[in-house]
Amino acid sequence: MNTEVATSTTNNTSKLNYTVLIEQTESGNYAATILGWSECKAEGATKEEALTKLNQVVNARLQKAEIVSLEIYNPKTEHPWMKFAGMFKDDPQFDEMLEYIEQYRRELDAEAEAYYIQ
Repeated sequence: MNTEVATSTTNNTSKLNYTVLIEQTESGNYAATILGWSECKAEGATKEEALTKLNQVVNARLQKAEIVSLEIYNPKTEHPWMKFAGMFKDDPQFDEMLEYIEQYRRELDAEAEAYYIQ
């Protein structure tokens, strides 16, 4: 499996956007959690306070970390049904079976047509 990590020089003024879930707790406070990043959460008396605290939590975490993009190339694998392709090519009864299937399909079509014409 091939992987590539895209990195760039860190710009302290870059802006990141996160989707945040804000919920009112049973105590009446507000809890703010970044979706997909459950360990980054904060609580405050108001929504604004919870978001401000969450911003501080994220900034403190990102000062010790780095966000990079990882591109993973999926290895090409054979389709799982390909091992069955052509398995009846030398079967002497295969053509007979196909004729039977076609005949049966025509019978079913004729029955359906007769049913809907009534």
